[in-house]
Amino acid sequence: MSERRCDRDHHPPVRATRTQEVKTQYEFLLPRGYIDEAGAVHRRGVMRLATARDELEPLRDPTIAGPDDPRLTILVLARVIERLGDIELVTAHEIQDLFAVDLAYLQDFYGVINFGSEQDIDALLAAQEQAQRPPTTSVVGDEQSASGNEGVIRDAVRPAGAGGRRASIEEIPQTGR
Repeated sequence: MSERRCDRDHHPPVRATRTQEVKTQYEFLLPRGYIDEAGAVHRRGVMRLATARDELEPLRDPTIAGPDDPRLTILVLARVIERLGDIELVTAHEIQDLFAVDLAYLQDFYGVINFGSEQDIDALLAAQEQAQRPPTTSVVGDEQSASGNEGVIRDAVRPAGAGGRRASIEEIPQTGR
């Protein structure tokens, strides 16, 4: 049996250059962190870009009522989070046991890396880096307050043109009472 060749077989393979490389994984730092059964806190993780399959496959799950089912977010995040602390196989179990602020952060992070512009992603990563630094203390009148990092990431994860702030789930900065 002879091989069938088409005209395009004679072209050399196209190799990606540095300018064509696409970043597909992004590190994140959760505001509070996932606490496993042993009590260990997992805050650092890696999320990859979503594929169409990542968004469509969970809709086939019999427990999902439709595209507005809140559990859909859990299943999609479990597919795209490649690592959470020491956990290398992140499942829906870990995602649903996150604190609400961490779930909201991951939803925003997912939106920025998948649908935001390069500037949105750069702002998110810069804000995340700034939030990792120890807070500075400033004295205002007779009161001391830690400042500098509260809300930095939360403000940066909104893509340009995404509209207002989160209407129902949002972490409120501590006022130091």
